Amino acid sequence: MANAKIIEQKQEAVKVVAGKLSSSPSTIVADYRGLNVAQVTELRKQLREAGIEFQVLKNSIVRRATEGTEYTALNDILTGPTAVAFSGEDAVAPAKILYNFAKENDALQIKGGLVEGKVIDEAQVKALAQLPSREGLLSMLLSVLQAPVRNFALAVKAVGEKQEAQA
Repeated sequence: MANAKIIEQKQEAVKVVAGKLSSSPSTIVADYRGLNVAQVTELRKQLREAGIEFQVLKNSIVRRATEGTEYTALNDILTGPTAVAFSGEDAVAPAKILYNFAKENDALQIKGGLVEGKVIDEAQVKALAQLPSREGLLSMLLSVLQAPVRNFALAVKAVGEKQEAQA
C-alpha cells in the first residue's frame, strides 16, 4: 500500500501549508529559476536570520492548501518553480529581503503573495518592500509627536533668555 502512504504524506503536506498560509502575517511567492546553489544558500541565510521560513513547494500542494479559502486568487501566480517565504512575525520582512535580493540577482522573480490574508501582486509586494520598517515608522511618529513639545521648550527658553538679558 505504497500509494496510500504517499497520499497520506501529501495530505499532511497540504495541511501544513494551509496552516502556514493562515497563520503567517505574510507569505511571498517567488520564482527561483536561474539562481545557483550559492545564491539560494545566501537567500535562505538572510531569510532564516529574520525568522522567515523559505520552502520550495509543488504548485499542486499550494493549490490544494488554498482550496475552500479566501486565498484561491493565489493560484493564478502558481506557475513554474515556486518558492514560498512564510513570515514568522514581521509582515514586511519577507518582502524586503526578497525584493532587495531580487535587485541584486535578476534570476529571482517575485510573483506575489499574501499579506494579512489579502492576495497581493508583484507590484504590491515591491511597494510593501519599500516601506520603512516598523521601528522606522515608530521613530518617525515619535519625532512628529516630540516636535511641538520641543518647539514649546525652545520658545520658553528664548523668552527666559530675553527676560534675563533685559534684567
